[in-house]
Amino acid sequence: MSLLAPFTKKSKLNTTINLTEQARKSDGNSQEGLFKAAYQGYAEILQDDALRAETLYHWGFALFHQANTKTGEVAANLYQDAIEKFSFCMLINPNYLAAAINSGVAYMDLARLNKANADDRLYLLAKKQFEKANIIQAGTAAYNLACIYAMQGNIEACLAELQDARRKVTLPVISDILNDPDMSTVKNQAWFTSFIASLNQDIKDAEAKREAEVEAKIIAAELKKLKKTTKDDLFY
Repeated sequence: MSLLAPFTKKSKLNTTINLTEQARKSDGNSQEGLFKAAYQGYAEILQDDALRAETLYHWGFALFHQANTKTGEVAANLYQDAIEKFSFCMLINPNYLAAAINSGVAYMDLARLNKANADDRLYLLAKKQFEKANIIQAGTAAYNLACIYAMQGNIEACLAELQDARRKVTLPVISDILNDPDMSTVKNQAWFTSFIASLNQDIKDAEAKREAEVEAKIIAAELKKLKKTTKDDLFY
């Protein structure tokens, strides 16, 4: 293999990733053509072992986002293809965090597409992927797990994961949590409203702290200026 081959492959991967981004922002025949070109690019890059895991991840990422634009069996097949790509990615690199998380999200989207119950095997498979993600980096998929537990009615586990996500600073913004359909079965319960209230209080406390720090800096600057003026007057 040429010494320049890895750089050439990386350049091609970046170009193919850009094709995926263009496809996500397009529609109709243009979108289909861009996704097809991206898949061809990913397939060609896979010939290089050094970039195989990264290529599989981005190929799966493209399939996942195309699935979001489809319905029915077409969407289901694309989700399944994306999951397979993420799985192969993690076979090559078991610590590929984004593959673990997006694999779990794809399983959940596939479950929703199939109108599956909260205890369906697809949600179980999603849960396993999120647990893998948390092993790779603690707390990164805690909110995802909280969503699954909320749908399953496991209040204690849901709250525990929400608190873990809070500690690890991986919670979505409050408005996203409140509007998350996965939280619809718990968002009116007292423990959940109390949790949201505590998040709002954290924001208020943080804002008050920032304001106090700004005020302290202003006072310190004024005192410094006053001392300088006094010192200058003494030498006048």
